[in-house]
Amino acid sequence: MKISKLFNIEGKIALITGATGGLGSIYAEGLAENGAIVILNGRNKSKLDEIVTKIKSNGYKAYASVFDVTNLGEIESAVRVIEDEIGPIDILINNAGINLRAPLDQFSEEDWDKVIGINLTGTYKVSKAVVQSMIKRKTGKIINIGSMQSELGRPTIAAYAASKGGVKMLTKGMAVDWAHHNIQVNGIGPGYFKTDMTKALHEDPEFDSWLCNRTPSNRWGNAEELLGALFFLSSDASNYVNGHMVYVDGGLLSSV
Repeated sequence: MKISKLFNIEGKIALITGATGGLGSIYAEGLAENGAIVILNGRNKSKLDEIVTKIKSNGYKAYASVFDVTNLGEIESAVRVIEDEIGPIDILINNAGINLRAPLDQFSEEDWDKVIGINLTGTYKVSKAVVQSMIKRKTGKIINIGSMQSELGRPTIAAYAASKGGVKMLTKGMAVDWAHHNIQVNGIGPGYFKTDMTKALHEDPEFDSWLCNRTPSNRWGNAEELLGALFFLSSDASNYVNGHMVYVDGGLLSSV
């Protein structure tokens, strides 16, 4: 089989949650540029419309879908509209996420619930709504966005680490439950990339120096370097890959 056919995603319908963030928009643009029909989700309609307009201006197919990933009613309604008006979702990328920082002994219950609700429970809720059609069609790709904190902890982000560790294990659980329907569920664990979420870190000279010295590649990642793993997990190339987290981290997890 030709490699070009194995990795072909042309005409596939992909839903990306949290698509107004730095990495989410990169995922959407990368998929669209390679022939996928992308549906960008977020809660800020004006930001969504701006990114959708940019993608469409380059000749690609893109749509906006405004819903809250913590609200099952909104999710189910949005999925019905997408399937009725655009078509069945072939690829789901659970990218929506937040990080709130404080020492765990000072962390509020409200903030804990918010982080777990969006990062972990939101992944479950959106997947549950989208997978119903995938099960009927006996095909589908679900990609959950984890983190380095799916494996490691750092000061002040225990809630985030707990949520992303949960995403890792939820990915395995989804794969086990849905593999017999010919649905592949895998995850991507980005290392340190320069985004709005990490702005405070990459603008901190001390942290920047520590990270570059800690990472075997000696640098931050460029967002586009996540697309190789994304295309692999979105395409037929990964049809017998299930329940794994692919870490794109410059070798950080391999080094002590």
